[in-house]
Amino acid sequence: MSLKNLVQLMFAILLILFSTSATWYEGSAILDNPWEWKYTALFSQWIHGEVQHHSDISQLDFFIYAAKFKPAYPLMMFISGFYLIIVLGYVIIGNYHKKLAIFLGSIGALLFLLGSIIASSPTIGGNLFTVVFMLVASICIFTALTLYFQWYKRIKVRVFSTK
Repeated sequence: MSLKNLVQLMFAILLILFSTSATWYEGSAILDNPWEWKYTALFSQWIHGEVQHHSDISQLDFFIYAAKFKPAYPLMMFISGFYLIIVLGYVIIGNYHKKLAIFLGSIGALLFLLGSIIASSPTIGGNLFTVVFMLVASICIFTALTLYFQWYKRIKVRVFSTK
């Protein structure tokens, strides 16, 4: 692994740690809003059933609340996590265009699916995440198609040049 990739990985990890801490802190405001527990404390409802007290709320629900109502740090967390995954994928896969195209296409399809699932959200955070997921999915799929056709063109040139 080159120093350039290592620096990128370290930067992404530090950004994830910072944005995760900030998201967790901002999401703790759910404890002061009991009317949101029914709609936002999803993990707590899976674990405890109906949430009655603030002590029943899972720490994971802090992230959902922050993403719904204060999306700046959750978006930073998503973007830095996405960047980390892309850099790790490049380090692992290397410069193999076809494999990178499959990797990016898969990520794009997953993000498109996630964006479609939260598309009907009534909150500002849900709408913002939908737009970001769809935009990043489009970029991933476009890049995957570009890489694939570059690989295909190179293979086609090799096949026709050997005849």
